[in-house]
Amino acid sequence: MKKGWKTTVLGDVLVKTETTNPTRSPQTEFDYIDVSSISNETLAIQETQRLKGRVAPSRARRLVKANDVLFATIRPTLRRIAVVPEGLDNQVCSTGYFVLRAKPGIDHRFLFYFLQTEDFMTAMETQQKGASYPAVTDGDVRSQPIAVAPLPEQKRIVGLLDEAFAGIATAKANAEKNLQNARALFESHLQSVFTRRGPGWVEKKLGQVCAITSTLVDPRRKEFLDMTHVGAGNIESKTGLLIDLKTAREEGLISGKFLFDESMVLYSKIRPYLKKVVRPASPGLCSADVYPLAPYSNEITRDYLFHLLMSKTFTDYAILGSARSGMPKVNREHLFEFKVSLPDLKAQKQIAAILDSLHEETQRLAILYDRKLAALQALKKSLLHQAFTGQLTATI
Repeated sequence: MKKGWKTTVLGDVLVKTETTNPTRSPQTEFDYIDVSSISNETLAIQETQRLKGRVAPSRARRLVKANDVLFATIRPTLRRIAVVPEGLDNQVCSTGYFVLRAKPGIDHRFLFYFLQTEDFMTAMETQQKGASYPAVTDGDVRSQPIAVAPLPEQKRIVGLLDEAFAGIATAKANAEKNLQNARALFESHLQSVFTRRGPGWVEKKLGQVCAITSTLVDPRRKEFLDMTHVGAGNIESKTGLLIDLKTAREEGLISGKFLFDESMVLYSKIRPYLKKVVRPASPGLCSADVYPLAPYSNEITRDYLFHLLMSKTFTDYAILGSARSGMPKVNREHLFEFKVSLPDLKAQKQIAAILDSLHEETQRLAILYDRKLAALQALKKSLLHQAFTGQLTATI
């Protein structure tokens, strides 16, 4: 540990905070910060409720002041941490928060960053209790060890972290914007294709250009044991990708019962707004939650059918026919009533090739975005570790 630093516990660097009872002033209005008010993405209070004392929730009991740091003790690993801004001075937060108010000589943002460290969050994960509603106590938070630097050093560290984290937020926003732009371009082109009708195009119902092949097999038979199984959960939303595949043998012989092959398109009938559609690369078995659609080769190409099922035009139609409580599903009658305008097969192939190219670029940017996010998250962890071990000497 660097010279001048000391190790103590959080409780020793905090002052006692106040409680309040808004119901004692029934007509007085206040801003209420509940547990859902803090975003664990931005680490800021996103919104509050303006309430009168007479309708104050029983949890609205903690008075907060500007520069207090809030930490949600309910489901602590969700990392709902924020600094109270000036505009919420003397307002009220839920008892689901532990309120950290720094003693003189302690920078409040030094505490704010400390709560984001892996050491602190690991301790919270270890100490939380309750299976369905995990939580830690205020005492658990107070007892956590913290290495405290002299105030000038705290301010230097906070300044470096503020600058670095602002840069990270900008890099993340730029990566996200690039991905959104690529997705918007793809969606726009997709929508334009399936809302137009060119010369020679013909209108047909989906049931006239493809069929659901539902060849039921016994997955316990030897020839099917090593085929992959696809259920709705194995299709990644809006990407056309298969994930977490297992063979029928690994799956336990319980779900995959319908044969499909690489000439088909698999469409998940559950929650159509998720756009779970995929072109399998090899034969396999699918569950009853997935429609294996076989295109009629003289009517529609497989690739054109895939993009049609991914389009907003089709998705909006599917959603309308699946409005039910619980788990909405698209039944085959509604599916096959969908009307589509089709060009000839040559034009379908050309259109699908353009859409495939845009789709691949979108997927490439999505992969880069995920990698960028992982790298930025690792950088944040590294900077926080350096900051609270006295090793932070420069910004990014």
